[in-house]
Amino acid sequence: MDSELVDGRSGPGTSTVSDGLDPRRWKALALLSVAFLMIILDGTIVLTAIPSMKEELGFSTSGVQWVLTAYALTFGGLMLFGGRLADLLGRRRVFMTGLVLFVAASLLCGLAWSGGVLVGARALQGTAAAFLGPSALAIVMTTFPEGPERNTALGIWGGIGGIGATAGLLVGGSVTSGLGWEWIFFINVPVGLVALALSPVLLRESSDRRRPRAFDPGGAVTITAALVLVVYAVVKAPRTGWTDGVTVGLLLAAAVLFVLFVVIETRTAEPLLPLPILRSRMVVGGNVAIFAVGMTVDGVLFVLTLYAQQVLGYSAIQFGLMTAVMTGMAIVGALTGQAVVTRIGLRPVMVCGMVLLGSGCLLLTRVSADGGYVDDLLAAMLVFGPGLGAAFVAAQIAALTGVREQDSGLASGLVDTAFRIGAALGTAVASTVAVSRTQEVLARADSTLPTGPALTEGFRAAFAVTAVIALVGLVAALVLPGARKADADS
Repeated sequence: MDSELVDGRSGPGTSTVSDGLDPRRWKALALLSVAFLMIILDGTIVLTAIPSMKEELGFSTSGVQWVLTAYALTFGGLMLFGGRLADLLGRRRVFMTGLVLFVAASLLCGLAWSGGVLVGARALQGTAAAFLGPSALAIVMTTFPEGPERNTALGIWGGIGGIGATAGLLVGGSVTSGLGWEWIFFINVPVGLVALALSPVLLRESSDRRRPRAFDPGGAVTITAALVLVVYAVVKAPRTGWTDGVTVGLLLAAAVLFVLFVVIETRTAEPLLPLPILRSRMVVGGNVAIFAVGMTVDGVLFVLTLYAQQVLGYSAIQFGLMTAVMTGMAIVGALTGQAVVTRIGLRPVMVCGMVLLGSGCLLLTRVSADGGYVDDLLAAMLVFGPGLGAAFVAAQIAALTGVREQDSGLASGLVDTAFRIGAALGTAVASTVAVSRTQEVLARADSTLPTGPALTEGFRAAFAVTAVIALVGLVAALVLPGARKADADS
C-alpha cells in the first residue's frame, strides 16, 4: 500500500484497511450504490417534468433548458476536483458532505418558487453530485482490493449505472404524472437522510496521512473552468451551431485553459492531477474507452427517446416501460463482464462490449417512420443493453487498475469526468446530426412530405454516427494491455 489508510471508527493508527477485508464491505457497496443511483437518475429524471416546470414556474422555452444545463455544468466541471478533495480530506467525510448538500439541494429544488431558484438549486445539486460520485467510487476502490472482488463490486456498480441511464424516463414520468414534478426531487430527501445516517456505521474513513493537505488552487481553477466551458459549449452547440462564434470561442478558451492547467501541474509540488498517472496505458486506454461509451450510450438514448415519442407516438411512460428490457440486459452484461474479466482479461470483454454497442447502433439505423417497438427497437435493445453493461464495467476497471490507493479519489474523478463529458458530447453530436439531416431532407423534398419520414431520416443518420463513435471505443479497447500485461503497464 502506498499510503496509510486509517479506519475512522477505531482511531488513528489502530487499524488499516489493508489489515483484512472489511466484513461490512457488501453492505457498504449497497449504500454507495444507492447514492450513485440517485445522482445518475437526477441527470435524466427531469426530462419528463420539463413541460410541467415550464408551465408552473413561467420558464421561457430556452430558459427551462437551464434546469438540465445547470446540473450538467457543475457535475461535469467539478468531479476531478471533488475526487482529489476526497483523497486529501477523507473519502467518507467528502461523501457525507456531498450527501448533505445533495439532500439540501433536492429539498430546495422541490420547494422552488421561481425558475431562478430552481436553476440555482440544480447547480448546487450538480456540485453535490460532483463530490458524491468520485468519493463513492473511491471508497469502493479502497474497500475492495484489486482483483476478483473489486471486479464484482464494479460489475454491480456498472449494473446500477445501466439502471440509472435507462430508468430516468420511467421514474420521472410516473412520479410527475402521479404526484407532481416537485416529487422527483423530494424522493431524494428520505433516501439521502437514511444513507447519511448509515454512512458512519458502514463506511470506513480513508485518507493519506503522510501527504500534506496541500491544495492546488491554480490547477483546480483552470481545470474546472475548462471543463465547465467544454460542457457549456457542447450543450449549446445543437441550438447555436458548431461553427457559431460563441461555440468556437468557448472551445478555444477551454483549450487555452487546458494548456495552462498542464503547465501549472508540471510546476506544482502537490498537483491536482499528478501527470505520471497518465503514463499508464491501462488508465489512459480505460478513460478513452469510457469516454466513447458515454458518447455512444447517451447519444443513442437521447435520439431513441425522440424517435419513440415524435415518430412512433409513445408517451414517456410507455417508452420508459419498453426500455426495461435494455435495462435488464445492461445488468446482465455488467455482471457477466466482471465475472469474465478476471479469467480472460479486460481487453476481450471491452472489445465484445464495444462490438455489441456498435451492432445495436447499426440495428437502429433501420428504424422506419411507420414501424413499431417489436419490429424496429426490440432487437437493437437486446444487443445494445449487454454491450452497455460489459463495456462500462470493463472500461471502468481498466481506468482504475494499478492506481495507487492514495490517488483513488483522483482516478475516480477522472473516470467519472471522462464519462460525463463524453455523455454531454454524444448527446450534442447526435442531436446536431439528427436536426441537420432532417432539415436537409425537408429542404430537398416536396412540401407535402410528412414530418415523420424526415425525422426518421435524421434519427437514422444520428444512429449511424453513434456506431462510428463505438468504433473509436473499439480501437481504444484493442490497445488495452492483455490480462498478464496489465500490472506491468500500469
